[in-house]
Amino acid sequence: MDLIATSALDDPLAAARDATADMLRQRWRTYSLPQPFYNDPRVFALDIQEIFTQEWLFVGMTCELPAKGNYLTAQIGDNPIIVVRGDQGAIHAFHNVCRHRGSRLCTQEKGKVAKLVCPYHQWTYELDGRLLFAGQDMGEDFDLSAHGLKPVAVKSAGGFIFISLAEQPPAIDDFLATLDEYLAPYEMDNVKVAAESNIVEQANWKLVLENNRECYHCNGAHPELLNSLIEFDDTDDPRATPAYRDLVARQQAHWERLQVPWALKHFGKRNRLTRTPMIDGVMSMTMDGKPGCGKLMGSLTSPDLGSLRILHLPNSWNHFMGDHAVVFRVLPLGPQQTLVTTKWLVRRDAQEGVDYDPQWLRKVWDATNDQDRQLAEENQRGINSIAYQPGPYSETYEFGVIDFVDWYSETLLSRLDAEAPSLHIVQG
Repeated sequence: MDLIATSALDDPLAAARDATADMLRQRWRTYSLPQPFYNDPRVFALDIQEIFTQEWLFVGMTCELPAKGNYLTAQIGDNPIIVVRGDQGAIHAFHNVCRHRGSRLCTQEKGKVAKLVCPYHQWTYELDGRLLFAGQDMGEDFDLSAHGLKPVAVKSAGGFIFISLAEQPPAIDDFLATLDEYLAPYEMDNVKVAAESNIVEQANWKLVLENNRECYHCNGAHPELLNSLIEFDDTDDPRATPAYRDLVARQQAHWERLQVPWALKHFGKRNRLTRTPMIDGVMSMTMDGKPGCGKLMGSLTSPDLGSLRILHLPNSWNHFMGDHAVVFRVLPLGPQQTLVTTKWLVRRDAQEGVDYDPQWLRKVWDATNDQDRQLAEENQRGINSIAYQPGPYSETYEFGVIDFVDWYSETLLSRLDAEAPSLHIVQG
């Protein structure tokens, strides 16, 4: 049968691409996005196609793959992915799709295997993706070497694992080198996951990120978090008080003596690292502000390290303290559904029930995550209304949201129309 080739079949999202690009060119920079960006299935499909399959995504921690054969899986849109530890400690990533008839190879979130074996017909792959066995019924001339797993680009730094489904992933090495530098004192090969949570929020992934990029809402929504967190993290913030600037100066001098990196680092609007104090006298993001783990991470010698905040767009934010770390991963599940995964990390030799209590360790962020879920879901319900129209962001309190929406808009538009003129932004 002849294949029918039409522009609509070649790109069923063609009309949506044009309409989305037009909305991006006409948007008001300091206003929220038009409604379709938060609830339209076609725009969501473009987000997956042009953002989540083109960018570097945080998928997990190297400590989750401690030995050969350990693996973890993730779902990027319709694309199941497997990340596995191979020989000589190498980390590999593949499409979690058998080259026989397409079944998923690994169906669990994580595990350990000697080989990657398809549960359907037992095709067997080496941990580096080579096909080892396909059965005798494929014939004598069957070429095993032509049917290895399809690889996915993978990089690791500072204990983080990033993957990209793009044929030519964007540059990220400068950020990764800084991540290695800033997390070196934490000895990320010597940590473990002490606790983990997975929350499905009934909200678009951008609303989840927008909520994270500002603390304008914190005072009214996050009493547990504000036991330790200061609402801003920059002395240039217009809300910064003389007392805060003095605290920052004292803490930076303390961190300098400890030879712990602290300076603010930007890599465009996609990546950001900064060490910032918590409330004076607070050591950790726990209910009482005291360390939640009795053993400090890595080679650290003081619990008074504030929080090293690490942002990676489009899907991660993180807090590293002296005693433990909290890492976050965001994966879109649908136009109005997002998976938020939180992992609490401690030193590997810390003993549960002796050095830390997992329930106490996670209490602050369990509460905060649930509060943020409710906020994002109520935000989504309002945006779905016929009454919704883009509203103004506060340039004082919501500049982080403006930066995120700028990054998203500029990145998406550049991929929707590579030859389009520069993004036209109407000042609001």
